[in-house]
Amino acid sequence: MMKRFFDIFSSSFGLLILLPVIAIVAWKIRKNLGTPVLFKQVRPGKDGKPFEMIKFRSMRDAVDAEGNLLPDSERLTHFGHWLRSTSLDELPELWNVLKGDMSLVGPRPLLMEYLPLYNSAQYRRHELRPGVTGWAQVNGRNSISWEEKFKLDVWYVDNQSIWLDIRILFLTVKKVLIRDGISAAGEVTTFPFTGNRDESKDL
Repeated sequence: MMKRFFDIFSSSFGLLILLPVIAIVAWKIRKNLGTPVLFKQVRPGKDGKPFEMIKFRSMRDAVDAEGNLLPDSERLTHFGHWLRSTSLDELPELWNVLKGDMSLVGPRPLLMEYLPLYNSAQYRRHELRPGVTGWAQVNGRNSISWEEKFKLDVWYVDNQSIWLDIRILFLTVKKVLIRDGISAAGEVTTFPFTGNRDESKDL
Protein backbone atom coordinates (compact mmCIF):
# COMPACT_ATOMS: atom_id res chain seq x y z
CA MET A 1 0.00 0.00 0.00
CA MET A 2 2.83 2.40 0.83
CA LYS A 3 4.50 1.72 -2.52
CA ARG A 4 1.25 2.37 -4.39
CA PHE A 5 0.62 5.61 -2.48
CA PHE A 6 4.18 6.72 -3.29
CA ASP A 7 3.59 5.90 -6.98
CA ILE A 8 0.31 7.83 -7.16
CA PHE A 9 1.70 10.89 -5.39
CA SER A 10 4.98 10.95 -7.34
CA SER A 11 3.49 10.29 -10.79
CA SER A 12 0.77 12.93 -10.28
CA PHE A 13 3.34 15.46 -9.10
CA GLY A 14 5.71 14.51 -11.92
CA LEU A 15 3.05 14.87 -14.63
CA LEU A 16 2.06 18.26 -13.27
CA ILE A 17 5.60 19.64 -12.92
CA LEU A 18 6.88 18.13 -16.17
CA LEU A 19 3.89 19.13 -18.30
CA PRO A 20 5.83 21.92 -20.09
CA VAL A 21 8.70 19.50 -20.82
CA ILE A 22 6.27 16.86 -22.07
CA ALA A 23 4.61 19.42 -24.36
CA ILE A 24 7.95 20.59 -25.79
CA VAL A 25 9.17 17.03 -26.38
CA ALA A 26 5.88 16.13 -28.10
CA TRP A 27 6.23 19.17 -30.38
CA LYS A 28 9.86 18.27 -31.21
CA ILE A 29 8.88 14.68 -32.05
CA ARG A 30 6.08 15.87 -34.33
CA LYS A 31 8.54 18.22 -36.05
CA ASN A 32 11.38 15.67 -36.41
CA LEU A 33 9.57 12.34 -36.78
CA GLY A 34 6.01 13.27 -37.66
CA THR A 35 2.97 11.54 -36.23
CA PRO A 36 2.11 9.60 -34.18
CA VAL A 37 3.98 11.27 -31.34
CA LEU A 38 3.36 8.42 -28.91
CA PHE A 39 4.54 4.83 -29.21
CA LYS A 40 2.13 2.28 -27.71
CA GLN A 41 2.90 -1.38 -27.23
CA VAL A 42 1.40 -4.23 -25.23
CA ARG A 43 3.81 -5.39 -22.53
CA PRO A 44 3.51 -7.90 -19.66
CA GLY A 45 2.64 -6.38 -16.31
CA LYS A 46 2.28 -7.88 -12.84
CA ASP A 47 1.82 -11.66 -13.02
CA GLY A 48 2.46 -11.41 -16.77
CA LYS A 49 -0.91 -9.76 -17.48
CA PRO A 50 -0.75 -7.55 -20.59
CA PHE A 51 -1.16 -3.77 -20.54
CA GLU A 52 -0.55 -1.00 -23.06
CA MET A 53 2.67 0.86 -22.30
CA ILE A 54 3.01 4.42 -23.59
CA LYS A 55 6.29 6.06 -24.56
CA PHE A 56 7.37 8.90 -26.78
CA ARG A 57 8.17 7.69 -30.28
CA SER A 58 11.90 7.67 -31.03
CA MET A 59 12.15 5.81 -34.37
CA ARG A 60 11.07 6.37 -37.95
CA ASP A 61 8.50 3.98 -39.44
CA ALA A 62 10.88 3.12 -42.29
CA VAL A 63 10.17 -0.12 -44.17
CA ASP A 64 11.86 -2.16 -46.89
CA ALA A 65 10.47 -2.96 -50.34
CA GLU A 66 8.32 -5.76 -48.87
CA GLY A 67 6.82 -3.55 -46.17
CA ASN A 68 8.88 -4.94 -43.28
CA LEU A 69 10.26 -2.54 -40.69
CA LEU A 70 13.95 -1.82 -41.13
CA PRO A 71 16.40 -2.70 -38.30
CA ASP A 72 16.51 -0.37 -35.29
CA SER A 73 19.93 0.92 -36.38
CA GLU A 74 18.39 2.26 -39.60
CA ARG A 75 15.24 3.70 -38.01
CA LEU A 76 16.80 5.39 -34.98
CA THR A 77 17.69 8.96 -35.92
CA HIS A 78 20.15 11.25 -34.14
CA PHE A 79 17.17 12.96 -32.52
CA GLY A 80 15.71 9.62 -31.46
CA HIS A 81 19.03 8.57 -29.96
CA TRP A 82 19.10 11.81 -27.98
CA LEU A 83 15.58 11.14 -26.67
CA ARG A 84 16.64 7.69 -25.46
CA SER A 85 19.95 8.81 -23.99
CA THR A 86 18.17 11.46 -21.91
CA SER A 87 15.31 9.05 -21.07
CA LEU A 88 12.80 11.72 -22.14
CA ASP A 89 11.05 9.05 -24.20
CA GLU A 90 10.00 7.42 -20.92
CA LEU A 91 8.01 10.41 -19.56
CA PRO A 92 4.56 9.23 -20.78
CA GLU A 93 5.00 6.11 -18.64
CA LEU A 94 4.11 8.29 -15.65
CA TRP A 95 0.53 7.92 -16.92
CA ASN A 96 0.93 4.12 -16.76
CA VAL A 97 2.13 4.52 -13.16
CA LEU A 98 -0.84 6.70 -12.23
CA LYS A 99 -3.24 4.16 -13.78
CA GLY A 100 -1.64 1.31 -11.83
CA ASP A 101 -0.19 -0.59 -14.79
CA MET A 102 3.34 0.23 -13.69
CA SER A 103 5.32 1.43 -10.69
CA LEU A 104 8.02 4.09 -10.63
CA VAL A 105 10.50 1.40 -9.63
CA GLY A 106 10.40 -2.26 -10.61
CA PRO A 107 11.64 -4.69 -13.25
CA ARG A 108 11.37 -3.08 -16.69
CA PRO A 109 8.44 -4.36 -18.82
CA LEU A 110 9.89 -6.34 -21.70
CA LEU A 111 8.18 -7.94 -24.70
CA MET A 112 5.19 -10.29 -24.56
CA GLU A 113 7.04 -12.83 -26.71
CA TYR A 114 9.68 -13.22 -24.00
CA LEU A 115 7.19 -14.70 -21.49
CA PRO A 116 7.50 -18.35 -22.61
CA LEU A 117 11.31 -18.02 -22.76
CA TYR A 118 11.90 -17.45 -19.03
CA ASN A 119 12.79 -20.21 -16.62
CA SER A 120 10.83 -20.28 -13.36
CA ALA A 121 13.37 -18.17 -11.48
CA GLN A 122 13.48 -15.49 -14.18
CA TYR A 123 9.68 -15.36 -14.34
CA ARG A 124 9.65 -14.12 -10.74
CA ARG A 125 10.40 -10.63 -12.08
CA HIS A 126 6.65 -10.48 -12.76
CA GLU A 127 5.70 -10.79 -9.09
CA LEU A 128 5.72 -6.98 -8.90
CA ARG A 129 4.43 -4.24 -11.16
CA PRO A 130 6.98 -3.34 -13.86
CA GLY A 131 8.86 -0.09 -13.35
CA VAL A 132 9.83 3.03 -15.24
CA THR A 133 13.27 2.38 -13.77
CA GLY A 134 14.70 -0.48 -11.75
CA TRP A 135 17.62 -2.07 -9.96
CA ALA A 136 18.94 -3.51 -13.23
CA GLN A 137 18.74 -0.07 -14.89
CA VAL A 138 21.01 1.54 -12.29
CA ASN A 139 23.39 -1.42 -12.36
CA GLY A 140 24.25 -1.58 -16.04
CA ARG A 141 21.01 -1.02 -17.98
CA ASN A 142 21.58 -2.29 -21.55
CA SER A 143 25.32 -2.85 -21.15
CA ILE A 144 24.90 -6.07 -19.10
CA SER A 145 23.71 -9.52 -20.15
CA TRP A 146 20.11 -10.67 -19.91
CA GLU A 147 21.08 -13.17 -17.21
CA GLU A 148 22.61 -10.40 -15.11
CA LYS A 149 19.53 -8.22 -15.60
CA PHE A 150 17.20 -10.98 -14.46
CA LYS A 151 19.32 -11.69 -11.37
CA LEU A 152 19.11 -8.01 -10.45
CA ASP A 153 15.35 -7.97 -11.11
CA VAL A 154 14.73 -10.96 -8.85
CA TRP A 155 17.00 -9.49 -6.16
CA TYR A 156 14.81 -6.39 -6.24
CA VAL A 157 11.65 -8.51 -5.92
CA ASP A 158 13.09 -10.10 -2.77
CA ASN A 159 14.42 -6.86 -1.26
CA GLN A 160 11.95 -4.15 -2.33
CA SER A 161 11.33 -1.29 0.10
CA ILE A 162 10.40 2.39 -0.13
CA TRP A 163 13.94 3.35 0.87
CA LEU A 164 15.41 1.14 -1.83
CA ASP A 165 13.01 2.71 -4.34
CA ILE A 166 14.12 6.21 -3.36
CA ARG A 167 17.77 5.16 -3.69
CA ILE A 168 17.10 3.74 -7.16
CA LEU A 169 15.35 6.94 -8.24
CA PHE A 170 18.33 9.05 -7.17
CA LEU A 171 20.73 6.65 -8.92
CA THR A 172 18.54 6.83 -12.03
CA VAL A 173 18.90 10.61 -12.17
CA LYS A 174 22.68 10.18 -11.92
CA LYS A 175 22.72 7.55 -14.69
CA VAL A 176 20.61 9.74 -16.97
CA LEU A 177 22.87 12.75 -16.41
CA ILE A 178 26.01 10.81 -17.31
CA ARG A 179 24.13 8.77 -19.98
CA ASP A 180 25.57 5.47 -18.81
CA GLY A 181 24.59 2.02 -20.15
CA ILE A 182 22.29 3.28 -22.90
CA SER A 183 23.04 0.46 -25.32
CA ALA A 184 24.66 -2.96 -25.50
CA ALA A 185 28.03 -3.29 -27.26
CA GLY A 186 27.48 -3.17 -31.01
CA GLU A 187 23.75 -2.39 -30.69
CA VAL A 188 21.73 0.83 -30.86
CA THR A 189 19.59 -0.39 -27.94
CA THR A 190 20.06 -3.99 -26.81
CA PHE A 191 20.12 -7.45 -28.37
CA PRO A 192 16.99 -9.68 -28.25
CA PHE A 193 16.46 -12.21 -25.47
CA THR A 194 16.45 -15.68 -27.01
CA GLY A 195 15.60 -17.68 -23.91
CA ASN A 196 17.11 -19.58 -21.04
CA ARG A 197 14.88 -22.43 -19.90
CA ASP A 198 17.62 -24.16 -17.90
CA GLU A 199 15.97 -24.59 -14.47
CA SER A 200 19.32 -25.62 -12.95
CA LYS A 201 20.60 -22.04 -13.22
CA ASP A 202 19.77 -20.63 -9.82
CA LEU A 203 19.32 -16.86 -9.64
